[in-house]
Amino acid sequence: MHDDKKSEGSSFLKRANTEKLREVFQKYASHQKDGEYFMTSEDFVRKFLGLFTDAAFNDESVRLLAGIADTSKDGLISFSEFQAFEGLLCTPDALYKTAFQLFDRQGNGTVSYADFAEVVQKTELHSKIPFSLDSPFIRRYFGEKKQRLINYAEFTQLLHDFHEEYAMEAFRSKDPAGSGYISPLDFQDIMVKVKRHLLTADVKDNLVAVTEGHKVSFPYFMAFTSLLNNMELIKRIYLHSTQGSRTEPVTKDELLFAAQTMSQITPLEIDILFQLTGALQQSGWWRRKKIQASSRIVYSDLSYIAPEHYTKHITTRLAEIKAVESPADRSAFIQILESTYRFTLGSLAGAVGATVVYPIDLVKTRMQNQRTGSFIGEVAYRNSFDCFKKVIRHEGVLGLYRGLLPQLMGVAPEKAIKLTVNDLVRDKFTDKQGVIPLWCEVLAGACAGGSQVVFTNPLEIVKIRLQVAGEIAGGGKVRALSVVRELGLFGLYKGARACLLRDVPFSAIYFPTYAHTKAMFADEDGYNHPLTLLAAGAIAGVPAASLVTPADVIKTRLQVVARTGQTTYSGVWDATKKIMAEEGPRAFWKGTAARVFRSSPQFGVTLVTYELLQRLFYVDFGGSHPTGSEVHKSKPMDAPSNVRINADHIGGYRAAVPLLNGIESKFGLFLPRFGFSQQTSSASKPSS
Repeated sequence: MHDDKKSEGSSFLKRANTEKLREVFQKYASHQKDGEYFMTSEDFVRKFLGLFTDAAFNDESVRLLAGIADTSKDGLISFSEFQAFEGLLCTPDALYKTAFQLFDRQGNGTVSYADFAEVVQKTELHSKIPFSLDSPFIRRYFGEKKQRLINYAEFTQLLHDFHEEYAMEAFRSKDPAGSGYISPLDFQDIMVKVKRHLLTADVKDNLVAVTEGHKVSFPYFMAFTSLLNNMELIKRIYLHSTQGSRTEPVTKDELLFAAQTMSQITPLEIDILFQLTGALQQSGWWRRKKIQASSRIVYSDLSYIAPEHYTKHITTRLAEIKAVESPADRSAFIQILESTYRFTLGSLAGAVGATVVYPIDLVKTRMQNQRTGSFIGEVAYRNSFDCFKKVIRHEGVLGLYRGLLPQLMGVAPEKAIKLTVNDLVRDKFTDKQGVIPLWCEVLAGACAGGSQVVFTNPLEIVKIRLQVAGEIAGGGKVRALSVVRELGLFGLYKGARACLLRDVPFSAIYFPTYAHTKAMFADEDGYNHPLTLLAAGAIAGVPAASLVTPADVIKTRLQVVARTGQTTYSGVWDATKKIMAEEGPRAFWKGTAARVFRSSPQFGVTLVTYELLQRLFYVDFGGSHPTGSEVHKSKPMDAPSNVRINADHIGGYRAAVPLLNGIESKFGLFLPRFGFSQQTSSASKPSS
């Protein structure tokens, strides 16, 4: 819930506009009383929230859920109550407050024993394993005579302790002799019935396997449930142990040491964690070699154990296509389609990035072409800012976009090929655990940089000649086609060696830096907000762009047309010697600032556009996807598979359905979905 709120750019959800909220209320309110409209229980739960839509719905469950908003407890929801609940959904502790209002059956701000018992007795769990409402646990909270009223703060602790007590009572029911042991099948039965909200489908399938056929002791049982309750803490311990890395394998001893310095996670819980990951890895479909199964774990192992209790932010997709059912179905044709898909998105992303920073690129090119050692009076610009002002003064604002068309034509192959090849090579060297060695990241980047030169050098040289054409006052208009005719086929590859000298190290530096910076900026679940993608792309561009500036200077000098009196160069080495002799070492760093200010934001915009396009237009080819694009967490076995988004769920109501699911999945308070005639056959289905 809270993660979803953070996606709004602030701590919590923004309140809905009163008038818009009133329009929504009037749309669903069907009951009129004294000239005022009200929502009935069915209006609110079934029509507005979209829950319990089956014809044989459980009427009692609908009334219980509607009672959360119906604070007057008159069976009707007024607009003021509707608006008040919307405000509650925007609070930081909305999950607990909503649960409290579910149990506050009288609407007086407290929970009595009768209120608590009424709701508990209606849950599916109580029908399977009845909880003793006359136990010492209940008397400790409600008093010996069960007359004590529980306020909100105390209720939050009661709800937390209640399920732990429920699990212990279930254990006692399976161990009537008091031996302290239960069978593996009894262990599975308790977990599926009492703790099913903590079980992913994978964990549920391996509950017996993890016991290795041995009886389950009470300490083991308590440690197992505690581990599942604390998986988010385990993730923090893992990240503390690896100093933020999500791909570094961690041994049991390393995790134990980190756990002791951070929390009270017990050695038994760590043992169970490694047993559980080992059982999952050996179950057939998991990802690593059997020899590694129980010796080391990585972050993704934890993600397959930890359930997503309630809502978690992922980017809304405009299109979603599943090209293959499983990775085993990836044919050569599918892989070609995947590369085409990436190439297309890379072209669009490159065009966006290039357009945003093109004026800076033009200034950079003119600064690098400015000779200082040929003849006096040649210096036209004092610095990059002076160049920027003079271009606007003498050539107009459109002068900043000279050569943009061939640049955009070149961006399609350049950025698209660079991004596609980098992804392709990274895929080949990335294991099924998502781990890739650093040298392979560097190699992938270098391959990406080298591949683009074949396609982009001709367009680069045309762009540069158009960019410097405006420097000659009164000169004729230079067109791209005339430049191509003048140069010829081989001339279009002039400076290709320097281009390789620049682009190969640039990409070899850029892509690994981007990947690691992006991972550093990701949240604890590995998700990257678009702003962190932009920041990672911009930061990675600083060392990549600055360190290869000398090669860029040489390339520029080789590709422009030398004017009368200017030094000419025959090749990379000749240019290097002459620039050093005539202008000194500082000349190799001309335009560094402009290059960084161009390349850094350009690649930041390009990469964030590329990854967001892959999120928005998602196609599953059975291969890898950009890391950080979504939170890949296993859902609890009872999590709803498809919750439809209602456009009328504005403001806090955007979180209403996920939050009500959260009450069930976090606290195990599953309410029966169907009427009594269908409860038996439908007991395994989620209630909302």
